[in-house]
Amino acid sequence: METGLVSCEWLKAELEREGAGKVHVVDSTWYLPNSPFAVPEGCSGAQAAFSAGPRLPGSVFFDVDAVSSQHPMGLPHMLPNEETFSAAMAALGIEPDARVVVYDRHGVFSAPRFWYTLKVAFGHQGDVAVLDGGLPRWLELGFHVEEGEAAPPPPPAKIAEWKRVPGSSWDVDQVRANIDSMAVALVDARPVPRFLGLAPEPRPGMRGGHIPGSLSVPFLDLLTSPKGQMKPRDELDRRLREATLPVDELTKPGELCVVSSCGSGLTACIVGLALHQLGMPLSRWGVYDGAWSEWGAIKDTPIMKQGADGSEEPVP
Repeated sequence: METGLVSCEWLKAELEREGAGKVHVVDSTWYLPNSPFAVPEGCSGAQAAFSAGPRLPGSVFFDVDAVSSQHPMGLPHMLPNEETFSAAMAALGIEPDARVVVYDRHGVFSAPRFWYTLKVAFGHQGDVAVLDGGLPRWLELGFHVEEGEAAPPPPPAKIAEWKRVPGSSWDVDQVRANIDSMAVALVDARPVPRFLGLAPEPRPGMRGGHIPGSLSVPFLDLLTSPKGQMKPRDELDRRLREATLPVDELTKPGELCVVSSCGSGLTACIVGLALHQLGMPLSRWGVYDGAWSEWGAIKDTPIMKQGADGSEEPVP
């Protein structure tokens, strides 16, 4: 589990292994409206989908929107404060040294956000990993699932003291300050057409384009298609180098050197998970929590886009 990614085969074996310590399995599915990751027709949402099944045996549901902080701009699923997160983990029966595997119903999409929140933003002491391929891969392998009404949640754990890790998330002012120095590489996980300002944002009222100096690494470039598993390490290495990320330097111990962003702070975490597969210490990576939902909605943030001649130009 040290790379933050485990296979369905490993999890099944571990759940069945005699004498193995408990593994807490968490469904952290989230649906993105107006996208291939939107809620399925006839389903009222991720919580309802979990309750109806199929779901992994013994799993519990984490609501990324409910366990979050309120933002003056109404931004979605911002990192929760320490009190909110501590209460949520206690309700799920997760203590600071617990082993946790998180999955989603897409493959690899929203689960890395929970991995990041628990392991990176709140410094979880135990092992945390994303289930590679998620529920679709589990079903493909024919492994047992639960259907129908979910069992009652586990007895709550004692409320522990969870503390936010400094530097694990950035705000808009930190991103602004970094534009001139580019001391930290800013990686944008949105699709290329949105990065270039050639396609509209799925959320209304936002300018299109990208933060000056940011690098484009669409999260789908890091996943297999159509199965939604993390690509092999050699392919991840090649794609990240193509984006001019200094992979060899990133894997050395040191200070924060990469901050990833996306539309709302979820798929940015897939970038961090990919870098971690190549050996980057998690202390060297953070997430711009407000992401494009914040940057694209503020009227005076600098934005670049691709112009008619193919060169970059500022967005008014």
